Amino acid sequence: MKSLSIFFTAILASALFLSGCGGSKTTEQAENQEEKDQLTIYTTIFPLQDFAKTIGGEHVKAESVYPPNIDAHTFEPSQKTMLNIAESDGFIYTGAGLEGFVDNAVEALENEEVKLIEAADGVAFIQGSDEHEGHEDEHAEESEHEEQAEETHEDGQDSEAVHEHKTGEEKQDHDDLDPHIWLDPVRAITIAENIKEALVELKPEQKEAFEENFQELKSELEQLDKEFSETIQNGKTKEIVVAHAAYGYWEERYGLKQNSIAGFAPSDEPSQKELQAIIKDAREKK
Repeated sequence: MKSLSIFFTAILASALFLSGCGGSKTTEQAENQEEKDQLTIYTTIFPLQDFAKTIGGEHVKAESVYPPNIDAHTFEPSQKTMLNIAESDGFIYTGAGLEGFVDNAVEALENEEVKLIEAADGVAFIQGSDEHEGHEDEHAEESEHEEQAEETHEDGQDSEAVHEHKTGEEKQDHDDLDPHIWLDPVRAITIAENIKEALVELKPEQKEAFEENFQELKSELEQLDKEFSETIQNGKTKEIVVAHAAYGYWEERYGLKQNSIAGFAPSDEPSQKELQAIIKDAREKK
């Protein structure tokens, strides 16, 4: 009898063990299926990745193509990155020619199945400004020197230089736009809505989930807009000193004035004279 009891106990233990293994396998299969059902989305800047994740929830896997500590202004994707984008469900970029590599990438991806999503579609951009103390005088001096230099050129060379300059201006028109649109909560809502609409198009069966997540995000951005407005309006000063001129949209929407240490691009360096002027101004205004 004792042997029989041990035998049945062993069978029961084996059954439980196998059941556990089977459960684990089923869980793994379910996870794999869930991953398979997810939309794979690539983005440029982090805010676009964050919005795609927030709105997409468990139905979206979103990654930025930018490696850590990369200069977004000069980034060029590798062949592997381009292949990953081509094989994904969607590629989200700001638009308006603000990401240097995107125009060529979009052209290269035109015949692929990946959905190309311009997040800033319908968003009104403002002109960027890299002016800070002393810039205007220095730029005026530079222009004067350039004009004098052009006058000394031979006629043929001068015409060629002017032609090259104009061509460069035509190509770089988008460089005058302030790309930091996500810092304005109101414009960010439009960006988020564009992303939501694209996700719905890619996965219509999850429209309700995407809409619900978007509405939550929209409410948070509206609250943020309200807090920004109240904080700035009730502040002791309407001026801030910043590393580079990234807060133009706060100037436009909330009446804040930014004084930048560097210029419009993070890589810009202020002259000693400009730095001294900013320090003096900051001290005077406390």
